[in-house]
Amino acid sequence: MNNKLFAVGIILVLAVFSGVSQAKNDDVSCEGVPFDRSCWLNNLYPGQKKAEACAGCHGQDGNSAMALFPKLAGQHPAYLVRQLMAFKSGARTDLSMQSIASSLSDEDMRDIAAFYSEQGISANSLSEPEVTEDEDDDWGDSEEVAENSLSIEELIAMGRDLYRNGDVKNKVSACIACHGPYGQGNKPAVFPRLASQHADYLIKSLKDFKSDVRNNNPDSMMHMIAKKMSDQEIEAVAHYISMMKK
Repeated sequence: MNNKLFAVGIILVLAVFSGVSQAKNDDVSCEGVPFDRSCWLNNLYPGQKKAEACAGCHGQDGNSAMALFPKLAGQHPAYLVRQLMAFKSGARTDLSMQSIASSLSDEDMRDIAAFYSEQGISANSLSEPEVTEDEDDDWGDSEEVAENSLSIEELIAMGRDLYRNGDVKNKVSACIACHGPYGQGNKPAVFPRLASQHADYLIKSLKDFKSDVRNNNPDSMMHMIAKKMSDQEIEAVAHYISMMKK
């Protein structure tokens, strides 16, 4: 008798799950969708559709091909929502992003952020940093530039030390305190994931904090840190972070 009841119970459970699965098939069609894991398992299909307008700059899966546009893949959703809201309100300024964010509802932002958070971030290849004209001006003639220039390996070594230990002499806080030992960020505190981000984007962001171009940072933490960093330190820590893997 117990065996019969058990068998009937199994049949009922399977019927219920079959009905739920069928309802999901009727509600959302994932056939032909590239990211079916996001669609079926995480129910993020709305976010994927809404993120299509972002693909030109940030890539279809949040891995931007252009180094000055940030990778969004794997980023904490609350952080992405906060940035979109900042663009929409004008607290963070960028003409393209303000235009896009202004058309998004709070639900749209949450859907897009959830979709990107589920995508895997791509690794970066090692490349020699370029010496810009501004750096030439800061350092003087070509001989001085050559003396002050570091190889990518030397920059990464400097960046590793700054990331882990900071710069006590210049009162630069260690990045590890907020962004974690592996650049994973801090989800509850809404501190962003940094590992494998484009070095060029990180350099731009730090310089924007340093010059007050970017001003939507809670308690001005990044402003206070970036203002104490030299351009070479910014470049070094950016290249180190770009080579960190999840």
